[in-house]
Amino acid sequence: METFHILVLNPGSTSTKIAVYENEKSVFLKNIKHSSDEIAAFKTIADQYAFRKEVILKELQSADVDINKIDAVVGRGGLVKPIESGVYEVNEALKQDLKVGVLGEHASNLGGLIADDIAQSLPNARAFIADPVVVDELEDVARITGCPGMPRQSIFHALNQKAVGRLFARTRGFIYEELNLIVAHMGGGISIGAHKQGKVIDVNNAIDGYGPFSPERAGTLPTGALIKACFSGKYTLEEMKKIVNGKGGLVAHLGTNEAYEAYKRIQAGDKKAELVLSAMSYQIGKAIGGCAAVLKGKVNGVILTGGIANNTFVVDYVKNMVDWIAPVAVYPGEDEMNALMQNGLMVLKNEIQCKEYK
Repeated sequence: METFHILVLNPGSTSTKIAVYENEKSVFLKNIKHSSDEIAAFKTIADQYAFRKEVILKELQSADVDINKIDAVVGRGGLVKPIESGVYEVNEALKQDLKVGVLGEHASNLGGLIADDIAQSLPNARAFIADPVVVDELEDVARITGCPGMPRQSIFHALNQKAVGRLFARTRGFIYEELNLIVAHMGGGISIGAHKQGKVIDVNNAIDGYGPFSPERAGTLPTGALIKACFSGKYTLEEMKKIVNGKGGLVAHLGTNEAYEAYKRIQAGDKKAELVLSAMSYQIGKAIGGCAAVLKGKVNGVILTGGIANNTFVVDYVKNMVDWIAPVAVYPGEDEMNALMQNGLMVLKNEIQCKEYK
């Protein structure tokens, strides 16, 4: 069997994760933490480009990784234009949109840029991104709201949702594109997607406040109360943004962004923590039920994933609400590096065709 060497890059807000694989075997993995002082030295995320690239190359050199063997460099996809799920080879159009940040600034925008730069310096490497958060496969009917100028947007944990969907199918002898699944990614943000034969036809916007509240995000709020708060004079625009994303959810109720901390408080007899964590779990279960309706009840499996899938209180609560819909599978954590590798490997093995970004 042919051996492929894959370098995976995943820039986050305060870290850069890098990994090297020989086919599916991890031979090097490093999570490089960046101090607040290091990050503060740059005005924009785009300005961090040279710094992040240099850090990556130094770590690979220190680990004696022969980068000339690399066949593919797969970077975490950023906030580009809405696109279909899949693997995209980095081209000029993609690089331009990553540089500009057409849907906003995020450290993941650097993934494809650095991947391409490194690949260009190697003899046989290609550069890819895979399943960025802006994957958009919504059916038209799912986009419409009561305000024509405010359609629903698809921004969610596409990389992990797709990866666990494929894993669920593979371990049961099926093909992901043959199944109808509901996937709940439960982390700092919570996204719940209706997967219909390989496409996520409905999903909440996990960034800007739609769907269940989460450790840091407010989720769907009463519109009237939100409008009054915006015009009350008590908050600036930036403060309102933080209420929705950053200081909402468990942070607002309990002063922590850790669901595990809330669970420990429950074990110590904290009734408020129990009510709040129950409410978050309730909203997750309710959203899963909504996806079941979207799929007209034809559901092959419900998947709980993300860091909070390690929390037995949340998992048990949600299971109790939704296990009548379909068998519930739990895949704790979010193995982004492995998911990016799997996407690159599928292209190298000609199991899928990479797509062109336009």
